[in-house]
Amino acid sequence: MDSHQRKVSVMFTDQSNQLPSSSTLNRRQLIGSGAVLGAGAVVLGGSRLRLVAAQDSTPVAGSNVDIVTAANDFLATLSDDEKSAVLFDWTDSAQRQRWSNFPEGLFDRAGLMWGNISEDVQNAWLNLMQVTMSEDGYDRVRAEWAADDQLSGGGGGGQGGGPGGMNYGMQYYWIAIIGTPSESDPWQWQWGGHHVTVNATLMGDNLSLNPSFIGVQPATYTDADGNEVRPLGDIEDAAFALVNSLDDDQKATAILGDTYVDLVLGPGQDGKVLQAEGLAGSAMTDDQRAAALQIIGYYTGLANDAAAAAYQAIVEETFDDTYLAWYGSITQGEAAYFRLAGPRIVIEYSPQSMGGNAMDHIHGIFRDPENDYGASFTGEALSS
Repeated sequence: MDSHQRKVSVMFTDQSNQLPSSSTLNRRQLIGSGAVLGAGAVVLGGSRLRLVAAQDSTPVAGSNVDIVTAANDFLATLSDDEKSAVLFDWTDSAQRQRWSNFPEGLFDRAGLMWGNISEDVQNAWLNLMQVTMSEDGYDRVRAEWAADDQLSGGGGGGQGGGPGGMNYGMQYYWIAIIGTPSESDPWQWQWGGHHVTVNATLMGDNLSLNPSFIGVQPATYTDADGNEVRPLGDIEDAAFALVNSLDDDQKATAILGDTYVDLVLGPGQDGKVLQAEGLAGSAMTDDQRAAALQIIGYYTGLANDAAAAAYQAIVEETFDDTYLAWYGSITQGEAAYFRLAGPRIVIEYSPQSMGGNAMDHIHGIFRDPENDYGASFTGEALSS
């Protein structure tokens, strides 16, 4: 087992079930520390590709130079045939949106499949992910990725065969680059497979990791060294602590149903927005606000620290209009869906009944209504 997985087994498990104090929540905690419609009203966003006015996205100067270098280093490891397979034109909006939570065999991906590339190529790609993401964010998605090996036959990276032609395991994830890695022009890298996808769109000094699919199955597993790993454990713990901190009136507003629901804005729902429902950030106490921002920080903190801090600041500015919606039990360990949704962020966390214990099978989405696929800085908005 490598060092990042050893760290994950501790970092992402927090059984304290206590709210952070608004007076003690530090900057690091704030920034890093489904294809089926469910509940919630959805409004269509228009055509598949539309031009939008570029907005102030609070760029961080010089933050993407290392990412471009890493992308070009990755491309230098490829054969001509591999380059032809992994590279797509920036105008290929279908590829930019070609991602799903479904396993191999239920969804057709394009690019290079992980199990078909050499170790040198794999390492070069992992370096690209590491310089784009924070240490914590990279560790989190690696732990989610490793969980799929548990489905392939006991966690040993087996052959991955499953019922109905489905294939599980780390080898069945795909990588692609859309556009030409550049310090000025827009481009995107894409990595993903069953239950986890990262879409990274860049232009100049701007970076967006929206939309990304942040899920896992199994939600708790034991690694080869006997350590318990909960890739989304900190998120689950913090969410249950937050909902249980609400008073009765707040709970009556935030809790919208007694049964968990599916994702509303999952794969294939690009360009759609939610009508506000639940408990507004403006109706939270200071400690509850800090707790909600900590949960948000686990998602904005997927990106490298500079990009995460810029994005977290934007979300904080609109937090009064960000809503907590809860469906299901408020007893930890029992199934519950939650959503934090506002002008600049949508987070969904949804248990799934397939495969036994619903809380051991999580679908999750991370979107920015104004900046999915970098819309705010590329001037292009994609919709399904």
